[in-house]
Amino acid sequence: MRRWALCGAAGWLVGLALLAGAARADTLLVVRKSADALDFVDPGSGLRLASVPVGFAPHEVSVSPDGRLAVVSNYGTRERPGTTLSVVDLEQPRELRRVDLAPHTRPHGVAWYAPDRVAVTTEGSQHLLVVDPRTGRVVSTFETGQEVSHMVAVAGDARHAYVANIGSGSVTAVALDGTGSVRTVATGRGTEAIAVRPDGSQVWLAARADGTLVRLVAASLERVGSAELPGIPIRVVFAPDGSRAYVTCAGSAEVVAFDGSTGRELARRRIDVPLAANAASRPFAGLAAGSPLPIGLAVAPDGGSVFVAATMADRVVQLDAASLDVLRTIEVGGEPDGLALTRQMPKAECHACTAD
Repeated sequence: MRRWALCGAAGWLVGLALLAGAARADTLLVVRKSADALDFVDPGSGLRLASVPVGFAPHEVSVSPDGRLAVVSNYGTRERPGTTLSVVDLEQPRELRRVDLAPHTRPHGVAWYAPDRVAVTTEGSQHLLVVDPRTGRVVSTFETGQEVSHMVAVAGDARHAYVANIGSGSVTAVALDGTGSVRTVATGRGTEAIAVRPDGSQVWLAARADGTLVRLVAASLERVGSAELPGIPIRVVFAPDGSRAYVTCAGSAEVVAFDGSTGRELARRRIDVPLAANAASRPFAGLAAGSPLPIGLAVAPDGGSVFVAATMADRVVQLDAASLDVLRTIEVGGEPDGLALTRQMPKAECHACTAD
């Protein structure tokens, strides 16, 4: 089995940058759901640098605090639920280990929040797990008692994790400081998108069925604001400095920018790209028929760009963070979904690209 592939042209590009003494560039990580792979993409050129096979039907990815490793949730399907996480080396692109979470099933949201700790939701067992990715050991388990515990965000001080529960329309706050405290509040039907403001003051959530964006005080889970946001809002991320937040709306095929302090809408952009030839037959086609389904979302470390995975179009679209103007469209086959960025650049001998 091919463990990884590094594209020859991309390797030449990387080598040229290093010889020129250029500043270390970002690498875009793209989870390809139907290709069972994690791709490494140079966002400046759109070239694929490497591709690493992971588990069956992966969905989300999170990078370690030191930027050297990533973890991918192998969600599986309704017919074949997944139970594993893939730990991937970002320097020498390969899967280092596969962590089995059984009896917990359908791992989805992941947040690598400390050197030896990853928070992961397991929809099938209604849990949040804390895993040591270096040993593969499940360190702690927290039962949410909620339906479809889907995404997770961890506060910067690593004291609390917040879980968005789609089926129950709620958020669950889990204390990671050893007390084991679990609190849940209602936030709207279909609550899925979730992010913690970088200063730790607020938790933002989007309820896709209600079409609302909700802001909560992180410490108390009290509501401080909300806004109407139709169009199936499905992911939210903050700029690194917290000045802005971005939301993907899968139904209306838009990205919407908000003021990170006040929640005021600043701009929006439609992701106007053609659908893949087989889009209508894909499992998630019914979520919003005819939409390219912008879902996965990531902001560059310098805050200058926003990357959006258009799942039904097999493309990642790069937007200017301020204007939301389209900067580049990158073709990524296999239903791109979860996105992340790292300063780590693959370091390996160049090999010819192989077919997926």
